[in-house]
Amino acid sequence: MPQQAPARSPEAAPNHSTDDALARLAAHVPGVERRMAEHIRRTPMPERLRESIEYSALGPGKRLRPMLAVHSCLAVGAPAERAFDAAAAVELIHAFSLVHDDLPAMDNDDLRRGRPTNHIKFGETMAILAGDAMVSLAFALLTPGPGHGVDAALAGLLSAELASGTTGMIAGQVYDTLGGFPPGVSGRERLEMIHRHKTGALIRASCRMGALAGMWPQVDDRRLSAVTAYGEAIGLMFQVVDDILDVEQTADRLGKRANKDADAGKATFPGVLGLEASRAEVCRLRVEALDALRSLGGGASGLRDLCELMAVRDR
Repeated sequence: MPQQAPARSPEAAPNHSTDDALARLAAHVPGVERRMAEHIRRTPMPERLRESIEYSALGPGKRLRPMLAVHSCLAVGAPAERAFDAAAAVELIHAFSLVHDDLPAMDNDDLRRGRPTNHIKFGETMAILAGDAMVSLAFALLTPGPGHGVDAALAGLLSAELASGTTGMIAGQVYDTLGGFPPGVSGRERLEMIHRHKTGALIRASCRMGALAGMWPQVDDRRLSAVTAYGEAIGLMFQVVDDILDVEQTADRLGKRANKDADAGKATFPGVLGLEASRAEVCRLRVEALDALRSLGGGASGLRDLCELMAVRDR
């Protein structure tokens, strides 16, 4: 049996099974995927480009960011469908980032989600262009027009959030691969700068976009701040767990190459803090995320459950 990493205290464990909980939390994911598929299908483009985009955007995946967007919308008392455009847009950006991260000039990976990476299947040129196209598709999805449920003012807010999350993610990749840190920054501070940008920025944007879509046109700053604080905590927590899994799990279990960060000499939480301190950091961030949701009451149960599952995921 593969180890689970990192651990929660036994009293915090949910009463339902992980698979059942995940299935319940992902109940709206098919609706988001249909939204993505429709948008890709109706956008004019060369067929081979469409195939490459669909391979990465609609293939297997956790769909964590769409789930966070949808459950942030539910947490502020709105129906899930109001967040579908935001959820689909943020997943397109996530898919673009994975395609480009896997390229030979970046992480040079040949396996993603248990399948050949996009550039292995379609070639490096097409992978670059498919990633580029997913960015424009994401922002087009938030543009008001026929078949879109986003009005002009909300579209502007959502696009600004997505742009901020995307730029932050790219900045994190620069820190991770090319450096450029301010002088006098410690190893721990560098690590947090990398991951709060590279992983955390888009997770934060997912939560804020879902909440904004749900609250519009009356944005409650208190509820938006709660969702934002939650997103910032789980964004970093997700990456700490990812770093632990990269050390402890096999490639078959992860669906991608294991130990790749250590092999590339990249900074990771286990590498800087050690495994036990990294697990303690997961516990601390879990509590921080759950505390941020207190003011949202029962409506945030989905966000709470996602936090719990993210803290103990094993892939």
